[in-house]
Amino acid sequence: MCMVMMAVAMLAQKRTTMPVLYKDFRPAVITFADGHKSKNAFTNVFLKNASLLFLKGELTMEANMDNILSVDFDDRQFININNQLACIVDSVGPNVLYRIDLFDKESYERNLHNNVNFSQVDFGNITNGTSLEMSDFINTGTIDINNEDDYKLPIIPVYYMLYNGKMLKVHERTIWNRLPKDKRRMYKTIIEQPDFKWTDDAQLMNLLKAISE
Repeated sequence: MCMVMMAVAMLAQKRTTMPVLYKDFRPAVITFADGHKSKNAFTNVFLKNASLLFLKGELTMEANMDNILSVDFDDRQFININNQLACIVDSVGPNVLYRIDLFDKESYERNLHNNVNFSQVDFGNITNGTSLEMSDFINTGTIDINNEDDYKLPIIPVYYMLYNGKMLKVHERTIWNRLPKDKRRMYKTIIEQPDFKWTDDAQLMNLLKAISE
C-alpha cells in the first residue's frame, strides 16, 4: 500500500529540468525592507530555496533575502515569507493564498538511488555564469539513466494563507485552530470531499472562499 501511494505521489508531482522558475532571466521590480524600489533587468527565482537570483556582469548572484519585501515580475507577484519568495495565487477580500515552489531534494535523491546507476551526486552552490543549467546545480557521475523523468527535478508546493490578519502555513490543524466556530462546519465539508488535495491551487482557493464568506 505504501509503495502504491508513493508511486501515485511521484506521478502527480510537478517536475522541471531547470533549477530556476523561468527559463530566461527577466525584468522585475524589487521592493526592499526600507520601502524603496529597484528595477532589475535580469532576475529569476532559485527553486532550491525560493530565493531571488540576479545577474551581475557574468556572475549569477543570490540576493540577501533579509532585505527584500516583495518581487514583481510581469506575470506574477511574490512576497517574502520566512525569507522565501511566495507567489500570490489569489485572494478573497483581505485573505490571500500564497504558494512557494521548492525543489524536493529528498525525493530526487531517492529516485536516483532507485533508478540510476551513478558514482556520485553533488548538490552544489550556484556557479559563476550568465545562466543556470542542470550541470551548474547538480554534478553527477552518471553511468546509466533508466528513466529520463527520474533525472528531472521534482517540485513541491508549500502554501500559506493570510487569514483574518494572520499568516498561517496551510495545514489542517493550523487552519482549524484559527477558524471562527461558525466556519468550522464548512471547513470540514470542504476538506472531507474525496477529491480534495492540500497541494492544489484551485481547491485551496475554494477552501479559502468557503471560510472567508
